[in-house]
Amino acid sequence: MELRQLEHFVAVAEEQHFTRAAERLAVSQSGLSASVRALEQELRTPLFSRTTRTVRLTEAGRALLVEAERTLAGARAARDAVDAVRGLLRGTLTVGVEQCVAGVSPARLLAAFHREHPQMELRLRQEGTSSLLDGVAGGRLDLAFAATVGPAEWRGELVPLAQEPMVLLCAAGHAFAGRPEVGWEELTGASFIDFHPDWGPRRAADEAFAAAGVRRTVGLEVNDVHSLLELVQEGLGIAVVPHHFSRKPEAARLVTVELTGARRPVYESVVVLPAARSLSPGARALMRLVREDPVRERGREPVRS
Repeated sequence: MELRQLEHFVAVAEEQHFTRAAERLAVSQSGLSASVRALEQELRTPLFSRTTRTVRLTEAGRALLVEAERTLAGARAARDAVDAVRGLLRGTLTVGVEQCVAGVSPARLLAAFHREHPQMELRLRQEGTSSLLDGVAGGRLDLAFAATVGPAEWRGELVPLAQEPMVLLCAAGHAFAGRPEVGWEELTGASFIDFHPDWGPRRAADEAFAAAGVRRTVGLEVNDVHSLLELVQEGLGIAVVPHHFSRKPEAARLVTVELTGARRPVYESVVVLPAARSLSPGARALMRLVREDPVRERGREPVRS
C-alpha cells in the first residue's frame, strides 16, 4: 500500500466521481482507476460501489477513509517538519471555519499568513462545527475556528477566542420590539428562524432553550446570516443569535432584545486543535498570528451571569 494509492482513494471518496478526482489530481482517469483497483485487490475487498452515475463508499471504504486521512496527514506533517528544520514553510495548510465566528477575522489572518509564507498553499473549508471537529480529528483539517464546543465533545486543545451573550432579534413591528428584555417562558409558541442544527449559533441556541426548559420549533432553517436577517426583517419569525449579529449592516432595521433568566445564554468561539498529533509547522505559524491578533481582545464582550 503506497501513499499515492491512498491519495487517489481519498480523492475519489471526496469527489464521489472518478473523472473529477482525476482532474483534481492531474492524472489520467485510467491510471486513477487502476490505482484504486490495485488497492482493492491488495485489501481483498471493494472500496467503492460503482454505478454508471454514482460512486459511493462501501462499509470497508468508509473504514479505510478514516485511517487513510490520518496516514496522509501524518505524512504531510513529517514532510512539513523536515522543511521547518531547514527554515522553510511549504506544503498545504487546511483551515476549517464556522461562518461568523467572533473574536477573529479568518480572512485577515490568512492574508497575513500568506504574506509571511507565500510558498504554502492555503485551503479553507466552511462547515458546521460538528463537521469541523470530525475534520480536525481525522486530519483533514490542520485546525478549525468553531463555536460552542465543550470539553466533553473535544478532548484536544481548545483556544478561546471570544465569549458573548445571545440576544433576541425581531422586526420593528413585532410585539417584543418595544421591550428592553424578554423572559424565556414568553418565547413558548413563537415562530423561530435559525440555522441548520450543525451550525454554531443554532447549537448555542438549542442548548440555551434546553437549559431554560422551553421547547421551540424552528420553522425556517437557513445556511447563512444574510438570509436569516432578511427573513427576520420580513416579520416571518424571530431569532436568538450571538450579539455581534445585531451589529451587521443588514440588521440595522432590526430590534435587539435582551434575554433574561437564571442563566444568560452564551456564544463562545474557539480554535480547535488536534488531539492525537502535534500541530503542523503551518498551523503553529497561524496560531502565532491568532495569539498576536488584537481583535481577540476587542471581540470579548462582558457576559452577565
